[in-house]
Amino acid sequence: MFTGIIEAVGIVEKIQQNGTNIDFTLSCPFTQELKIDQSLAHNGCCLTVVDIKDHFYTVTAILETLEKTNLGKWQEGSVVNLERCMIMNGRLDGHIVQGHVDKTGKIIDIENKDGSYFVTVEYDSEGNFVTVPQGSITMNGISLTVAKSEDFRFSVAIIPYTWEFTNMNTLQVGDKVNLEFDIIGKYISKLINRQNGF
Repeated sequence: MFTGIIEAVGIVEKIQQNGTNIDFTLSCPFTQELKIDQSLAHNGCCLTVVDIKDHFYTVTAILETLEKTNLGKWQEGSVVNLERCMIMNGRLDGHIVQGHVDKTGKIIDIENKDGSYFVTVEYDSEGNFVTVPQGSITMNGISLTVAKSEDFRFSVAIIPYTWEFTNMNTLQVGDKVNLEFDIIGKYISKLINRQNGF
């Protein structure tokens, strides 16, 4: 379980194909604090630490993960948002994030608002995924508030701190981002569709 508050960014140092899986080796400021078998969210995708050597750690992404996320687009040098799992005796600063990416979206606009950024994302219509104004959305692991909501499209306003200390400042129009929709909204949407026979 995560909160969507990014703790640090990591750098992809090595990519190794392993059958249909990919082993990613990364460096980050807290590598020495990690443990084998620990859950760590990478751009919002929960992966398990399988190896630690010196200042580097390794995680494995299986084929299903690669197909549902933007991890397959990573290259050596890619900047990745990182969050360790939440501690249950602390404050929940973001919102409830599972680390299970629902789908990817595509950035269609980035507008500099002279101090903040207005980012618009669109996603395909498959599934029961909705956003609502002032609701929560997780984008590349970042807990964000929906500023504008349309069918299969939403916009978020990014404060300068988030822009500077996450990988948001590396994104460009056309890039894929990982999306995890609000868990409560997903359950409600599923129940309504079931009642309506969908």
